[in-house]
Amino acid sequence: MNSEIKLILASASPQRRELLGKLGVNFEIHPPQVDESALPGETPAQLVARLAALKSAAVQQLYPEAAVLAADTVISCDGRVLGKAADRQGAFDMLMTLSGRTHEVLTAVCLRLGELKKAQVVRSEVTFAELTPQLVWWYVNGGEYEGKSGSYAVQGQASALIRSVNGSVSSVVGLPLCEVRTMLSELDLFQVRPC
Repeated sequence: MNSEIKLILASASPQRRELLGKLGVNFEIHPPQVDESALPGETPAQLVARLAALKSAAVQQLYPEAAVLAADTVISCDGRVLGKAADRQGAFDMLMTLSGRTHEVLTAVCLRLGELKKAQVVRSEVTFAELTPQLVWWYVNGGEYEGKSGSYAVQGQASALIRSVNGSVSSVVGLPLCEVRTMLSELDLFQVRPC
């Protein structure tokens, strides 16, 4: 690994911090300050790609000599973005919408180093079991939905509600590790040492 280049994770997400830590790379954290509102007519894939690029660019301005990694994740159901619920009722309604259905989770990653920019959108599908109102309230009352896109955390208690994940589980959590490892390797920021 090129130890002369500092890696900055442009995210306040504890899940992304934990996932990036699994790669064994040294990094610092600097959450970006950007407007995450969707633009008129923007598709879910366009939204996450734009936000990941915007976040990485905002932090790169503060650390021009560093490599900056940013990500953004959205839940898409019937082409509509399901954001973070404002309250328990909103979380309940969102999860009942997902009950017994398959929806798409899109995570965009953007890595910048100087003029270089590597970006990718990773798509995964999550299928929920048929949920009863009582089961959804059990989950919502636990509070795990708070601050989560789609009102659930696949790595937490929500795993008891999910029938299957098709694609990258780490991407559903918020950072597609296989793709990130590849990006870092291409910039000589991650290397597997020979035995």
